[in-house]
Amino acid sequence: MPHKLQAIFHDLLTAIAEVDAFISGRTLDELFNDRAFQLILEREFEIIGVALYRIRNMDADMFRKIPSGSQIIAMRNILGHGYDRVDYEIIWDAATHELEPLKRLIESIRVEDLRPEDCDIS
Repeated sequence: MPHKLQAIFHDLLTAIAEVDAFISGRTLDELFNDRAFQLILEREFEIIGVALYRIRNMDADMFRKIPSGSQIIAMRNILGHGYDRVDYEIIWDAATHELEPLKRLIESIRVEDLRPEDCDIS
C-alpha cells in the first residue's frame, strides 16, 4: 500500500508531540536511569526517522527543505541496527533542541505544496 505524504506528516507530528510529552519535566539523568523512558524515546525517534526517510524517497525537493533530515535518518539507523551504540546524550539533545524546529518546519508546509497524487482527498 503506497504511503501518502499527508499521512506521513501526521505520523511525524504525532511522534514529535509524543517525545515532547514524554520529556516534559524530565532530565537527562532520568533518561540514563530509566529503561522504559529510553525505549519510548528510541521508538519515537525510529518513527520520526522512518517518516523522514519516506519523505526523502517520495519528494526529494521537499526533503531538502529539512536541514536535519539526513542526521535524523542516520540516528534512526543506529537505533534500529546499532542497539549497542545508542548515545542517550545525543537522543536527549535531539529531543530538546532539534524537534521543535522540525515541528515548526513540517507545520509550515502547506497542503498546496504537496503533489495532488500524494494527497488523500476525502
